[in-house]
Amino acid sequence: MLIKLFNAFVKITAFPVQWAIFRTKVYYEDKSAQSRRIKGAAILVSNHTSVWDYAGYMFVFFLRTLRTQMAEVLFEKKPLGLFLKMMGGIRVNRGANDFACVAKSQAILERGGVVEIYPESRLPLKGEERPLPFKPGAAYLALLSGAPIIPAFTNGAYFSKKRARVIIGKPMYARDLIDPELSEKENIERVSNLTRDKIISLEKQLYDKQKR
Repeated sequence: MLIKLFNAFVKITAFPVQWAIFRTKVYYEDKSAQSRRIKGAAILVSNHTSVWDYAGYMFVFFLRTLRTQMAEVLFEKKPLGLFLKMMGGIRVNRGANDFACVAKSQAILERGGVVEIYPESRLPLKGEERPLPFKPGAAYLALLSGAPIIPAFTNGAYFSKKRARVIIGKPMYARDLIDPELSEKENIERVSNLTRDKIISLEKQLYDKQKR
């Protein structure tokens, strides 16, 4: 409850500032299938362009509290770490198999919450293909929990003359995507790759919609 209240306070007080910074325009793959209103448990999965992606999505999905998986290095910075903890950030120790992170994320989903994941795990370096290959965590969590994946793409245009633009895709149900002929590990990789493919597709759809 305290996390939800703190999120609400931050969103309300920072709304005018974020509008000046982001001016986010939101598009949809199919608004009848998924809008900015997320009902029930879900896993929001997006490409990663900068540390500001988190703030951008926080206002796109204004009515839901996003419990975001974040790298351990962010929590080690003061006072940022305390702020992220109060916002409900989920610490991920990237150098190890972090089962505590998975368990916490699953518990949030079981309570009907929304977990936000950036499966690239880090920001792309100059010259690297975008998006980077996805880590399996989001796919594994989707298969484990049964919660839908909501794919999204952001152009990352923050602090610029251009508007930040986001496109929200139709929900994907990981358990509907598995191949019974494959092993569990192979199916996790399959779902992860299909999610990445969807986000690449959303990028193309976003730029097509901008031209209209």
